[in-house]
Amino acid sequence: MDVWAQIRHRYATEKISKRELAKQLGVSRGTVDRALEAERPPKYERKPAGSSFDAYAAQVRALLVQTPTMPASVLAERVGWTGSASLFRDKVRGLRPEYMPADPVDRLVHEPGQAMQCDLWFPHEPLPLGHGQEGKPPVLVMTSAFSGYIQARMLPTRTTFDLLGGMWSLLQEAGAVPKQLVWDNESGIGQGRLTEPAAAFAGVLGCEIRQLPPRDPESKGMVERMNRYFRQGFMPGRKFASPLDFNDQLADWLPRANARYSRTRHGRPAELFVRDRDAMRPLAPVAPAFAFRSSVRLPRDYYVRVFSNDYSVDPGAIGRIVDVEADLEKVTVSVDSRLLATHERRWARHQIFTDPAHVDKAASLRRIHRSVKAGRSTIVEERDLSIYDELFGVAIPDDARELSGAGR
Repeated sequence: MDVWAQIRHRYATEKISKRELAKQLGVSRGTVDRALEAERPPKYERKPAGSSFDAYAAQVRALLVQTPTMPASVLAERVGWTGSASLFRDKVRGLRPEYMPADPVDRLVHEPGQAMQCDLWFPHEPLPLGHGQEGKPPVLVMTSAFSGYIQARMLPTRTTFDLLGGMWSLLQEAGAVPKQLVWDNESGIGQGRLTEPAAAFAGVLGCEIRQLPPRDPESKGMVERMNRYFRQGFMPGRKFASPLDFNDQLADWLPRANARYSRTRHGRPAELFVRDRDAMRPLAPVAPAFAFRSSVRLPRDYYVRVFSNDYSVDPGAIGRIVDVEADLEKVTVSVDSRLLATHERRWARHQIFTDPAHVDKAASLRRIHRSVKAGRSTIVEERDLSIYDELFGVAIPDDARELSGAGR
């Protein structure tokens, strides 16, 4: 490369002959001629030496014509390949586009207030859940497609009611509802078809919960990138005492994350979200149903089970049908609109949580029950058996009757 450049430079500027130039540079006259004739720098090229795959290429192409999606491992088995598996995969990867139709994607343009992308993210390290337990609860992440505004909250479970409760709490923080909430096929939201609670939730809010087809992560790529941003920007170096501590630290960090400048959007998410909110629908005047509800008959041990945990209830309602409700923060039990119990929602599993007032009342009711039972009369009335003698017409002498009475 240097000789080629020097030949062209000196021949053009010094005006010396080709013979003298070849002599001074120590190259042949033919090298000088080729350098002056070439318009582009010289490039070393070597003829391909071929590959062991070439002997199998025709068979692989014939199989790809019939089945373009056939895996490389199956192709290798069909053609009898015994060489390197990675080499075979690379060669097949180069051939497959010739037989597989392209799957193009359109460039999406997101309008203000149009959509929020939703996803679940799980921490890599377990968190203390209390009562000696650890776990990795899901984190609900919602990202505005227009402004990139991020919202997130850790949830106790990924069940339908906890997902709906998480969405409602984040929408309340946003103060508005987008036209679409975009989800993948999360089981708590629906797989191919929305669950009934999710459909009712969307109906009350007046928005659409849009479910993406399988294997289409590009359609919610923004929230996927936010999940990676959480792992790289929020999690490193942090310690959490509990899920509530996780949510507190997350709430402190999110304003800084939404204040960063986005070059693609030419602004900061917190500032762009103002346009988002202006284009969204206001919150529904009536809150949608997002809490877990059930009705059970209160047993003698006066406990109800909610998400694998047992919570005590006022024992005065034993034997009655009680209404159980659980949201993200608390568990309540009532009967005929009368509150019987209120407990903090716990993240640990398979635990028993007791209100001391319920134990005291149970002991009081137990004492009353025993006193009533002990006060019952134990005298049993004896019936005169002579009525049966008269009924069947049996005459028994008086002395025999006296002997019978004495024996009795």
